[in-house]
Formats: sequence, structure tokens, C-alpha cells
Amino acid sequence: MILLWLECDAAGVTDISLETVAFARSLAAAGGGIAIRAALIGEVPEAARDQLAAHGVDEVHHVSGPSYDAYAGAAWASALQDIRARTGCVVVAAAGSPRGNEVLAHLAARLDVPMAANVLSFSGLSPFEVTRQFAGGAALEEMRLSQRPALFTVAGHAWVATPADTPTSPAWHEESPAVAEADLLARVSARGETKEEGPGALTTARVVVGAGRGAGGPGGFDHVIELAGLLDGALGVSRVVTSLGWRPHHERSARPGAGSHRSCTSPAASAAPSSTGPAAPAPRRSSRSTPTPRHPWSPRRTTRSSVTCTRSCPRSSRSSSAGAGEPAQRLRVKPTGSPGRSCAHCQRSRSSTTATTG
Repeated sequence: MILLWLECDAAGVTDISLETVAFARSLAAAGGGIAIRAALIGEVPEAARDQLAAHGVDEVHHVSGPSYDAYAGAAWASALQDIRARTGCVVVAAAGSPRGNEVLAHLAARLDVPMAANVLSFSGLSPFEVTRQFAGGAALEEMRLSQRPALFTVAGHAWVATPADTPTSPAWHEESPAVAEADLLARVSARGETKEEGPGALTTARVVVGAGRGAGGPGGFDHVIELAGLLDGALGVSRVVTSLGWRPHHERSARPGAGSHRSCTSPAASAAPSSTGPAAPAPRRSSRSTPTPRHPWSPRRTTRSSVTCTRSCPRSSRSSSAGAGEPAQRLRVKPTGSPGRSCAHCQRSRSSTTATTG
């Protein structure tokens, strides 16, 4: 059985959580039609009942009470642990949001099992193997989750939140598990309203249009906002723009396009203002990448699992044990165009080309 922790807002279940339900339906179908259980914590809008039925959830556990009125990562993970122990679910998943990753990380530490963050797909059930993205989507990693329960979060916008072919009538359980005082030490004490301007919210947009200091001033973003509206996307600006007070801070995109389905950059994002004439064209990148030099004092990153090089590597077949009596957890890294990364065995660059611009 599959247990999902789903997040809600004022309108109902969030879009990114419904995308997680779509992933779970695919996993349930591959497992022969196993049941999907959902855990909702805190206040739940009435619209959530109809949404969960339309998306094929079989059973809902609603956790409420004074201890769950405000978000607390450890306390909410404790509630998930209680539900999982009583239902015997072998898979526990959540959306790849900041809270989803935090709560699942707490749960993984309590159960002493590995966790995969930002999963895109799965390739097998026995053993259970998933493909996840990391380094801002610059590379993909194949990870084997051999221990149970299997814990992972689903990357945002990797799946489409489509309703199920056959709606369900989920059984609804109201619960209020006991919480240890230590789990309530770190919790949300106050919450304010976030003002979001522009055509859409940057945190949930599937398309982000980036702009920077080249806009020239507060009035230079009109055409970018118009483009974002035509694409049904959101405006993402640089840190310099927000520091100058040209745009509000909630529109800042630390890395344009990170975490979104697509991204596009307007000419204002890269063209610096010039008093002598138009900006010079951006230099063309070389098609050959050079690994980033490593400081001799910096420690090497090591993992308990083997990493398989995408090139011919005589030492890539070796693997280390993930623990006494446990099969080794093998990883395969697939670079998606990020230069300067190397194999853990032969230290050769796994990516020899980068995208060209111009």
C-alpha cells in the first residue's frame, strides 16, 4: 500500500500534491492495483474531499488537534510514522516542496531508512528503483530503495495532475495522535500574508520568464510581464533587481528556471545597460567543457554507494556495501549538460559538451 502526505491551501489540495497522486496511481497500477492512502494534517478545506475522490485516493487519514494547528516538521513526521505503523504501507511519498522534503527527511531519520528527493520516475518494483534529479536538474541519478518503507518525494511539475479514470469514494478517518514535547520545539509561531504580484506565483509556475538589471529601471519590466502573461507563466528577477527596489523580493529567482518546467530569458536578463550604445552580443561558449579545478585542501565527496561513469571506466563496476548483510545501493549518474563534474572512480569528465548560445 502507498501512503501520501498531501499539502493543502485555502483552495484545496495543492497542484504539486495532486501531481504526486498521479505518480502514485502509476505506481499502484504497476503493482497490480494496490490501495492509495492519503494523510492530511491540519486544516483541510471542504473542496479537498471532492478532489481526492476525483483523483483516485482510496482512504484518507485527517490528522488534527491543537498540536497540529501550526506546521512543525518533526511533529508532522511523527503523525505520518503513526499512520504508517498502523496501516503497514510499504511506500511513503510526498510532493517535492520545501515542507515535503523536510517532513520526509524527519521520517527517514526516525525509521532509519534512505530517502530519495525529487524523484521523476520509477523503473522497477523488485528491486524498487527510481530516477531523481539533483544539482538543480543538471544531472539525473538512478537510486535503488531496497529497504522498507521506501521514502521519496516527487519533483514538482514532473507529472500532470490529471483526474483518475474511475473516481473513488475514499473512507475518511479523523485522528489526533499524541505528540512528544520535543517534536513541538520548532514550529511556526506566526504567519503573514504574502503579496504576489504579476501574472503568476513564481513558486508554482510551469514557465518562468527571467529579467535582470538590463531592464534599466522599475518601468522596464512591462514587456517581460506581458510575455509571462501570454505564456501563462511568472516573472523571475535577479537579486540585483530586488536589491535596487525595482521589483518585490518574492519575484526573485535565485537561478532562473530552477524547479520549474520551462524557463526563458528576456534580452533584458543578460543585456547590461550601456551609455555608448547597444550591448555587445554574448560571447559564444566553447563546445568543450573544462572540469572546475579543485582546491588541494578541499575534501573529496564520497558516498556509500557506487557511481557508474557514463564513459568506459575500468573501475566503474566496483561497488561498496551499503551495510552489513544488505545489497549495495548502486547509483548511475546521467549528466544533463552540466560541465565540470567527474566520475567518482576515474575522475574523468562525464560531460564533454555544453549547450551553445548565440
